[in-house]
Amino acid sequence: MFSYSKDGITVASMLDNRKENKNKSYPIKIRVTHKRIRKYYSTGISLKLEEWELLPKSRNKELRTVKESIENSFGLVKINVEALAEKGGFSFDSLNLRLSKATGDTVNTAFRAKIANLKREDRIGSMDMSVTVLNNLEKFAGKKLSFESISVDWLKKFEKHLLIDKSHSTVGMHMREIRTIMNEAKKAGVIKDTQYPFGKDKYEIKTAEGQKKALTLQQIGQVVQFSDGNETTQRYRDLWFFIYLCNGINVADLVKLKYKNIKDGEICFIRQKTEKTTKTRKEIRATVTMEIKNIIDRWGNQPNPENYIFPYIDGKEDAEKRKRITKDLTKRINKRMKLIANEIGIDNITTYTARHSFATVLKRSGANIAYISESLGHNDLKTTESYLASFEKEERQKNAGLLTNFG
Repeated sequence: MFSYSKDGITVASMLDNRKENKNKSYPIKIRVTHKRIRKYYSTGISLKLEEWELLPKSRNKELRTVKESIENSFGLVKINVEALAEKGGFSFDSLNLRLSKATGDTVNTAFRAKIANLKREDRIGSMDMSVTVLNNLEKFAGKKLSFESISVDWLKKFEKHLLIDKSHSTVGMHMREIRTIMNEAKKAGVIKDTQYPFGKDKYEIKTAEGQKKALTLQQIGQVVQFSDGNETTQRYRDLWFFIYLCNGINVADLVKLKYKNIKDGEICFIRQKTEKTTKTRKEIRATVTMEIKNIIDRWGNQPNPENYIFPYIDGKEDAEKRKRITKDLTKRINKRMKLIANEIGIDNITTYTARHSFATVLKRSGANIAYISESLGHNDLKTTESYLASFEKEERQKNAGLLTNFG
């Protein structure tokens, strides 16, 4: 029904009648032929033979919708074949790679392609986020959500639906995931610029004001000195303190630290969060203070270059299992820190609090923002400035009060 040919490469939509489905229908696929090799790409649509024959000229509303969907899938493959042919570098491997990063016939298919990619790249945290968004999206809109359906009004309705039991920051994460998929769809020509729903005077993703999570030096001192005589409390309190002292290291990076990461009195590591998403590998260095050394001596493995510093992983785990171990450890640290916070009268303390406190204590002490940015592993100063801004409202309010402290 739809066909295209360029430089010896043919793209065509076809009814794949090699295997009949249970309801006597056949899958509709996009066939690409190059040097007598054929590859088939799913559209997610199946039709009976008589429906396929009627499709080109049918005025039936349902069949016309199906035809448009097939055309979208065909267009997606065609635009990527064209791009590769123009560069003179066509291969099925390169086409598969482009398509896996693109979309498909529905938003659902696009999310599943993205999830599969993230899994292949061992980016399990990002994969889990995409899975969560897809699950919530399908609960709201079903398993066959077209790109054309996602309009400004649709996004507002989805936002309202999410806010029933989710925070504004969670809604923002959902919308950013959808925006990424729509960006790919626009790039691939699946939707037109006029159909793109994000941006000024369209749907703008709201930025939730960050909760104040940074502690003062005095409060950190209270945390470090707290003891209830329980060894478990001491262990997780010390791990929290280690996170604070080690440049606000994420738990995912903490569990991967080996003794060979300690060089010339510094712990050197690359942030897992940015390792596969940035072009330059940015090494973070944290000084091994006496406090850090004492924590390692108390809770660490035997010193050996190939040994992990802390006994939570052994290196035999796959990325998914390592992610589960990291989440469990984070949960246990946070649970124990909540108990400590309640005892000393501070708002809830988490591993995030340790990272945020590291940054704000340095800022309040007059440290250069470029140094803070480098220590956190940020790629530019704007990220650091934005990161710090949301934790300083309390400080601004306190300073404003000094202006009228006449007594």
